[in-house]
Amino acid sequence: MTHSSPPPFHIAVIGGGPAGLMAAQEASSQGARVELFDAMPSVGRKFLLAGRGGMNITHAEDYCSFISRYGRPARWIKPALDQFGPQKVRDWVHGLGVETFVGSSNRVFPTDMKAAPLLRAWLHRLREAGVQFHMRHRWTGWRDGQLVFATPDGERLRAFDAVILALGGGSWARLGSDGAWVPLLQEQGVAVTPLVPANCGFDVDWSEHFSGRHAGEPLTTVAISARNIHDCMIKRQGQFVITAGGVEGSLIYALSAALREQIAAEGSTTIWLDLAPDHTHERVFEEVTRPRGSRSMSSHLNSRLGIKGVKSGLLRECLSAADFADEARLADAIKLLPVTLVRPRPIDEAISSAGGVEFDGIDGSMLRAMPGVFLAGEMLDWEAPTGGYLLTACLAQGKAAGEQAVGWLEEKVNAES
Repeated sequence: MTHSSPPPFHIAVIGGGPAGLMAAQEASSQGARVELFDAMPSVGRKFLLAGRGGMNITHAEDYCSFISRYGRPARWIKPALDQFGPQKVRDWVHGLGVETFVGSSNRVFPTDMKAAPLLRAWLHRLREAGVQFHMRHRWTGWRDGQLVFATPDGERLRAFDAVILALGGGSWARLGSDGAWVPLLQEQGVAVTPLVPANCGFDVDWSEHFSGRHAGEPLTTVAISARNIHDCMIKRQGQFVITAGGVEGSLIYALSAALREQIAAEGSTTIWLDLAPDHTHERVFEEVTRPRGSRSMSSHLNSRLGIKGVKSGLLRECLSAADFADEARLADAIKLLPVTLVRPRPIDEAISSAGGVEFDGIDGSMLRAMPGVFLAGEMLDWEAPTGGYLLTACLAQGKAAGEQAVGWLEEKVNAES
């Protein structure tokens, strides 16, 4: 940015999701004059959508485990989380007048489970702090050191002392996260890893019979084993859903990064389902081989192991008739049933995206190639599973960007005086 003014500094925040709103809050709390721009008619649209099924704010597990959920990029994200981690997020929510509770899975929710009251209280706080909001302002790049916006009233150019970009990733384009910023930064020499789906479903070549009969049915109390790109086995237990063309749901999302990387490297990947994770292989073998009299095998599996419905259908789908009739092979399959995933679902269906601006090009939150331009949230090359990890990191990065933008401007003024 080329414009310069004495304090209070004039800062633009582009993007009205959690990272952008938190950046605006932090910069304004440090005395900056903040204007926030968003292409949509209102802010926080993806935030509100994510809260429809219960607003998962953060996670209450121990901090070391929490940090580990971010995988390889954790070392880049940890400094922001150290300053604004899960407990501070909860304290901040309480400060907005919204109480929280910890669910059985250690996920943290507002007591009313809703996102809208939290967002309303937050926006009221920001407006009281003097943050100005400009809706239907789509950022289209720079011209002569100024920001360019497409608005209902035509093109507008604005000059600021610094800008914080918090434009999200590439999922849910209809809510504003469309990845249109990628070429704008690449034109400025910024390295961007291609955006790909994260927390996503995967395609499976189901038969028409299985798909027609079981699409939409949940698989509860199952475990999945899979290999990651380093050929290490990973295992998770939970639940997911059979779709007309594949699989999706929380258990799949928890493994989606490893599954996506395997498909990119190999063209497909195999997961192994444990349809009876509460029973040992020995117990399953014992029950499968127990005399069943005149009962069918399907009826026998239901009565002895509770395997019925979609679980029974999966065995029929993935095993040959000969293997299903072989008791030893059937017992093996109940504990380790292979299912081949052929591709991730499109990015616009994903909960979030991976890829983005590479951390090697970032100094704290600021682009090395563009002094005065700060980034926060899903624009950066990281990902996290559902469970409050995404939101917490976006809030932490937004806070860090707001603080660092003001700090950079102060240093600039001091160096010039």
